[in-house]
Amino acid sequence: MNYQTPRGTYDILPDEVNRWHDVERVIAEMTKRYRYQEIRTPYFEATSVFARENDSSDMVNKEMYTFTMGSDSYTLRPEGTAGVIRAFDQHKLYGSMELPARFYYMGAMFRHERPQKGRQRQFTQFGVENIGIKSPEMDAETIALGYDIVKAMGISSVKVCINTLGDDESRAAYRNALKEYFAPYLDQLCPDCHRRYEQNPLRILDCKVDHDQPFMKGAPKLSDYLTADAKEYFDRVLKALDAIGIPYEIDERLVRGLDYYTHTVFEVVSTRPDSGAQATIFGGGRYDHFVEYYGGPEMSGIGFAIGLERLISLAADEGYPFSQEDGLDVYVIGLGEVSRNVLQVVQQLRHEGFVAEGNLVSRGLKAQFKSADRKKAKYIVIIGEQEAMDGTVNFKVAGEKEQMTLKMEEVSAHVKELEKK
Repeated sequence: MNYQTPRGTYDILPDEVNRWHDVERVIAEMTKRYRYQEIRTPYFEATSVFARENDSSDMVNKEMYTFTMGSDSYTLRPEGTAGVIRAFDQHKLYGSMELPARFYYMGAMFRHERPQKGRQRQFTQFGVENIGIKSPEMDAETIALGYDIVKAMGISSVKVCINTLGDDESRAAYRNALKEYFAPYLDQLCPDCHRRYEQNPLRILDCKVDHDQPFMKGAPKLSDYLTADAKEYFDRVLKALDAIGIPYEIDERLVRGLDYYTHTVFEVVSTRPDSGAQATIFGGGRYDHFVEYYGGPEMSGIGFAIGLERLISLAADEGYPFSQEDGLDVYVIGLGEVSRNVLQVVQQLRHEGFVAEGNLVSRGLKAQFKSADRKKAKYIVIIGEQEAMDGTVNFKVAGEKEQMTLKMEEVSAHVKELEKK
């Protein structure tokens, strides 16, 4: 039997995990500055949480991992927003929290799609949801949080792409215009776009298969169907971004991959020439009817999500100085039958807050010194059989010849004194 990770999954090995710790620290610091609180929802939910009525997204129609237990249908979460809003409604947080309620989440998501660089079937996503207040300036602030995280990871080759999907009236008029426009071309559209034509023709504009069809260039523009209120809202978003110094490009083809967005939608993409099809770093938008869908009050929200695999990969490409594994404070060498004494000193050091390791098997002195060197130990303690009988140790600073004799119970105090100096 050849045991391997399933296709589209991966192991994070010890020499890679520091990169994850670094990005998690950046996220923790930025969300703290912006006053977001962490929320943790289940890794699977009732399928109906994700598969909403008449949803045209590929995620819902082609990519979900769904299973049944008896008469119940469950789905591994393919995205984070739905679970957060479900929790917000279920626990009636709209009545107990000051609005806007600001949440962030981080964890594994699951989508059955073709694995490629920066895109796996199990992937890790960080996202935020800002719920309860509808404000163009809040849209800009939400974009700024994601932008600041990307910049803090040393990724400078980025741009913000932004668009508006307008209000309900704008989108209804635009949907009708798109259906009328694409009707003569139905036989040239891919099978997925046939479904999108009936469910949500805006999604045809985002199709990767039909993207280069000649007739796509002549499709109506949403900006021609915006109401005065929708235009004013979007203009205020852009002015707020100008005020805080975030550059952007208006992309009228940007509709995002999920059906619940209204008004502002955005993506931050890499401008590196080698980023290829995986240029999007994060994206999101505003939603006006999502909270009430799960039984809550009529309430607007905005959010975004970042795939951490892609974020880490881009940070590495741009030379971010990821942390290296920390060295040891103390390595304890044991010579002869002294394993219990080695363990005793090591545990004493650990309980005092030091990073310590000791040799608990029979090995030669030279090999143990090599281990201490590889582990970048600052101090070395040596215990032989005579020292064990006397209750003492030989202590030295790594790289120095001189050593001194200490009582076993004095080792931690001596290391503390040296660290103070």
